[in-house]
Formats: sequence, structure tokens, C-alpha cells
Amino acid sequence: MTDAIVDDLARRLQARTASGLAREVAELVYAGELRHGDRLPTIRSVADAVGLSVGTVAEAWASLRADGLVETRRRGGTRVLSPAPRPFAGWSAVDFLLSSPDTALQPPLEPALLSALRQPGVNAWGREHMVDALREAVAPLWPFPAESWTSAGGGTEGLWLAARAAIRPGRPIAVEEPAPPGFLATLADLGAEVIGIPVDEEGPLPGALRIALGAGAAAFLHQPGGPFSTAAVLSEQRVLELADVLEPTDAAIVEDDSLGLLSSVPVRTLGERLPERTIRVLSFCKSFGLDLRTSVLGGARHLVDRAIAARSGGVASNSRILQHALVAMLRDDAALGAVRTARERYARRRALALDAFRDVGLVAHSGPGSLVAWIEVPDERAAALALATRGIVVDVGATAFASAPSGGLLRLSTAQLPEDPALLAELAGLVARAVGGDLRVRFD
Repeated sequence: MTDAIVDDLARRLQARTASGLAREVAELVYAGELRHGDRLPTIRSVADAVGLSVGTVAEAWASLRADGLVETRRRGGTRVLSPAPRPFAGWSAVDFLLSSPDTALQPPLEPALLSALRQPGVNAWGREHMVDALREAVAPLWPFPAESWTSAGGGTEGLWLAARAAIRPGRPIAVEEPAPPGFLATLADLGAEVIGIPVDEEGPLPGALRIALGAGAAAFLHQPGGPFSTAAVLSEQRVLELADVLEPTDAAIVEDDSLGLLSSVPVRTLGERLPERTIRVLSFCKSFGLDLRTSVLGGARHLVDRAIAARSGGVASNSRILQHALVAMLRDDAALGAVRTARERYARRRALALDAFRDVGLVAHSGPGSLVAWIEVPDERAAALALATRGIVVDVGATAFASAPSGGLLRLSTAQLPEDPALLAELAGLVARAVGGDLRVRFD
């Protein structure tokens, strides 16, 4: 066993417990990165490489044997076996509604949190809206020069703060459609009138945005990567067209990058043309985990200052421990490797789901960077109710469009779907029956 093989495996393993180590290796097996017949390094070499005791690694290997993922022979070492299909917990265990990530694809938080606890300044009296190390880590990810920065509790809070910074009393806000899950309800709670901006394959339509700005829209909120879109991902040409529409106005620009490192499409921004009135929200919840509770806002100073002031009157700040933990994740090759693997798995699940839906005659749409599938239906509420009685809870178009789209739509998150064609065919069949009115609502 070469040092290179040991080092490569060690870079992928971050857990500090036997159960966590076994879970990480199992995920590599299920993802096909460790294949049938591959020989694992010796227990001692792995222990030395990852800095754990021999007993911890031995316990992890024993757990993998018990689960039938590896076998150990006296002279042949420990080799990977073809895994049996994972047991399916049923459709009620799948999140179709909120587009939450598959936690099994996220890197463990333990090493990052331990690193964060050792950083200078943790628990010092005072507050830092953003520690220097986090600013240095995210600056290379930013697509335009940011005048100011802050951190927030997570992507949802970050978007709420950015919207609060951009909204002006008595003036509407233009929002790319479909909006993120639940966001139109949030804007309604803030008392904001919403003007929906439809999209095509290249992004929001400039003509529709021009009309909204003419009606007094104080801000334009869009999602350049189209994580919940029916079709769009922002193109370079559309960036120029939208910037030309926005430039003569005073409208602020809010960019929501909710997928962040998980996005599979090029990073685009209006901030390159209009940095003096753009604020961008970069979320890490889907890539690294919800309990990291840290998103980053960067852009025009006056908008960032307003976002800070909107958070408990400016006296709140994000935990330095969580900020430093995010820094550790962004600097860790194994964590970033796990994110790349997750990005590929999510793209595969989306593609498999679209194929399954179309195979049964459904009209399904999804943008190239999306984590959802949209299904055309004649009656979205009736179809959603019928599916709910089978444990499949989906969203409907009415919650994501400021003005009702032509015809009905169901939105299904694809992030947690199984990669099993037979199960996906079953799901597609249930959705087709619900769309056709053949899936009876039942109350048993």
C-alpha cells in the first residue's frame, strides 16, 4: 500500500469517532469512489495518517464489516465489497418541500469546530460582525469587489437581512420568479409589495424588470444560479442587459447565492457593473450543514450597514466559533472534496428524476443549476393534497410566483431523492396519477 493511497484516503476522512469514520468510508463506497475489490490501507497506517488511535480505526473497520461493506482476510487485508442497496425509509422521509440537503453528503463538523475553539479571540468580550480570517477566506469567492462585509446566522437570515436593507417603505420590490421557498411569505410579513419578474433560459426578462422599475420598484432580488428555477441560469449577455435597465434607476440589487459551493453553474453577478448598490448573500448551509449557522453578506457599504442594523438593532453578531469553523471548512481539502462529490450526486439525482417524470408523460422543467423539478398540472392544490396523503409533501406554484403562472405547478426538491430507477419510477407513477386525478385522497 503506497503512501499516496493512504494520504488520499486520509484527506477524505475528517471524523474523530469510530462511528463517524465508518460513516465517511461507507459514503465513499455508496458513491462508488471505493469500489468492489479495492484494498483499504492497514489500520495502523490510517490511524497514523488521520491522527486517531489504532483502536478507533479498528472499531470503524469492524462496523464496516458488520454492515457488509468490507471483508478482512488474513493475508489479503481489508477489501471493499459491493454494497447492498440502502434500505428505503419511504417517501415521507424525503424532503420534497424545503429543498434541504442530504446530510449524508455533508462533511463532518467536528474537526472544524475543534479548530475554531483553538483560535485566538474566541470568547473575548465584544463582537465582530465578521472575523478577518473569514473575510480572507471568502473574498476569493466573491465575483465583484465588496466595500463591506458581515456574517449572518444562515442563508435564510442573510437573505432576510439583505431584503430589509434594500426595501423602502411604500415602494415595491421586484423579485425573480419563481422565488425561493417561503420567501414571498416573508416579504408579505415585511409589508412589501412584490412585482414578479419572469425568466427564460438566460435569466430574468429585461423588459419585465424595466416595467417594474417604472412602477417604482426600490430593489431587484434575483438568484443568478437559478437554484429553484424552472429554466433559468443567468447568462453573461443577460447580465449586460439587466445592468443597462438598472443603471439609470436608484434600485438596489440583492443577489441570493443559496447553493454557494454546491452550484454547478458559472458564477454571475450584476455587482461587477453596479457594485455601489449590490449586496450578495452567500450561504454555506447546504454544503456544510445547517448547524454551521453562518452565511456571508458582502457588497455596497450602505446596504451592508443597513443589514447589520436590521439584526437586533445592530447589536447582534454571529458566533466567532462558528465563523472560524466555516474558515476551517473552506481551507480543508477533504471538506471541499466532499462538497464536490455532493454537487455531482445532486446533479445525478436531478437528471434521474427528470427522466423518470418524463418517461410517464409528465411535463417537467428544471433549470441547469436547480435542485428542484417543476411539474405542470391542471390543478396544483388537488394534486398536492393527493400526494400528501401518500406522505409526499410538495410545494405549489402559488407560493413562488407573485402573479399566478399560466396553469398549475408542483415543485419537488430532488436533493434527497434515491438514485434507484425503480423507486424513481414508483414516484413518477404516483405523481402522474395525482396530476391525472387518479390518485384518490385517502384519510386512513
